[in-house]
Amino acid sequence: MQEQLREEADGAILFDAVVSPQVDGDWFAPDYWRERGSLRTQAGGRGGVAVIATPAGECVLRHYRRGGLVARLLGDRYLWRGADRTRPFTEFRLLGEIARRNLPGPAVVAARYVRHGLFYRADLITRRIADARTLAECLSVGQLDAALAEAVGELVARFHREGIWHADLNAHNVLVTAGGLYLIDFDRGEWRPVAAGWRQSNLQRLRRSLLKLGAAKQGEAAFDAELWTPLMRGYERTLQA
Repeated sequence: MQEQLREEADGAILFDAVVSPQVDGDWFAPDYWRERGSLRTQAGGRGGVAVIATPAGECVLRHYRRGGLVARLLGDRYLWRGADRTRPFTEFRLLGEIARRNLPGPAVVAARYVRHGLFYRADLITRRIADARTLAECLSVGQLDAALAEAVGELVARFHREGIWHADLNAHNVLVTAGGLYLIDFDRGEWRPVAAGWRQSNLQRLRRSLLKLGAAKQGEAAFDAELWTPLMRGYERTLQA
């Protein structure tokens, strides 16, 4: 990665010059890509997400947006505390570190913030992981079995072994492809000193996500035997490798 900073009148863009030698504000505007026939899909959700065909390849453009009750008050605005502490710049650099450690996360392309007085709005562009399904989608069509659960455990352990904490480890943020598994959406993620406490808390968050999505339709005992035990087996084996 070759990190480059482009300063603008109301904000700044951080980008990987190896991926693209130049990135400007147009890259973060879905309408810009739509006008060029390069907007593949656009969806809502907590953060607006668009798939765009860029000179650097097919990418995902994500607009940062708050969730929960605070969203009613602030929407997509975040309190300004300095450029290096903005959500997109923090995630950009964490994804760069993830790539340097050869962990399976999305390749980051660019990040931007735009200041509005005491607040800022933000966006992030990453390379799209092709032909992927979320773990939640696999569960919904009956494709989450013991082998896949074990692979998920191995995936999580690889990140935990490197001290990478995912702030929202759930079944929607695990991508499954024919070539392997990936973790995505590292907003608010961070490197932490190795400790059992946060690792177990992270795993329990994933467990709650699976249960909420109906993984225990046959009862929690069956879920533990058929899915969670294999997941933890893969996790422990990889963590200790």
